[in-house]
Amino acid sequence: MKQFQVKNITSGVSFTVNEGESVLTAALRQGVMLPYSCKNGTCGSCKGKLKSGEVHYPFHPPIALSREEIAEGGALLCQAEPMEDLVIRAREIEAVRDIQVRKMPARVIEKTLMTADVMRIRIKLPEAQRLQFLAGQYLEILVPDGKRRAFSIASAPQSEDIIELHIRHVDGGGFTGWVFDELKERDILRLEAPLGTFFVRNDEPQRPMIMMGGGTGFAPLKSMIEDLLAHNDNRPLHLFWGAKNLSELYMHETVLQWAEQNDHIQYTAALSEPRSADEDSGFTGLVHEAVLQQYPELSDFDIYMSGPPAMIDAGRAAFLENGAVKQRIFFDSFEFGLDVPIRVLARPH
Repeated sequence: MKQFQVKNITSGVSFTVNEGESVLTAALRQGVMLPYSCKNGTCGSCKGKLKSGEVHYPFHPPIALSREEIAEGGALLCQAEPMEDLVIRAREIEAVRDIQVRKMPARVIEKTLMTADVMRIRIKLPEAQRLQFLAGQYLEILVPDGKRRAFSIASAPQSEDIIELHIRHVDGGGFTGWVFDELKERDILRLEAPLGTFFVRNDEPQRPMIMMGGGTGFAPLKSMIEDLLAHNDNRPLHLFWGAKNLSELYMHETVLQWAEQNDHIQYTAALSEPRSADEDSGFTGLVHEAVLQQYPELSDFDIYMSGPPAMIDAGRAAFLENGAVKQRIFFDSFEFGLDVPIRVLARPH
């Protein structure tokens, strides 16, 4: 099989890419942790720059790259396949380098309907097996049709044998329909985990944190907050959770308890279409607008965002305009993938 050499001049690390393999897939396979999120070309987390060499995109044009970025050598590494040896400039994440990605079975031990369209699933790993992961990472469920479905881990890393997932029912989503209607307690699922580079950074622990979630984008933020509490990490943290109305904030009472019991945690619910009964329950409007109302200057904050691409895009643009440091914005973008092979699937939630 033909192979290409890729050197990342940011770190000096080199790795090989097989013909027909994306740069990101090859890097992860060899323990080089390049940042990524959706893996289907829509979120832009894996953007890098080509300093030399040429790539192609076999399945669809690079959605997350503008023409200007392409002209300047920009590359979407989750989609880009080398045509020759490459020299790239890309950021690397070292905190997940030593965590082993494994495939394993798990048994469903609980299904709880949280709202009309959100199901909480708890799954248990086999005896003597544990899943080491960073709060904020996700797993992929391997389904019989050869495809994968990815969901953020909502439980904290301290619970290594019981994993919690929050699954939203999506109209036309065959897998989520199966979860709601057919999946039963004691059924066996096959998993691959942990995956992703969305986790709390500790390199500047003095910086306060803003966490912003939309819908089931709350799941990885829940894992992060529970992990921070378990480690007695008391840096200031303000969680903003957005939905149409209060009933969609399916763990609202839990978050209120976090804020009541911990002086360093604040919570704001942002409701875009509140009902009359929700009038005094939070901010009325989009969730990123709620952030800006309380924090019009964001240069001192680390910002973590998790949810649909439209929310991520709007928040990122607005926050940068209000002083946020680009390198201190971290996000996990949830979206259904295009009809492409496994290695470019997205994050359905």
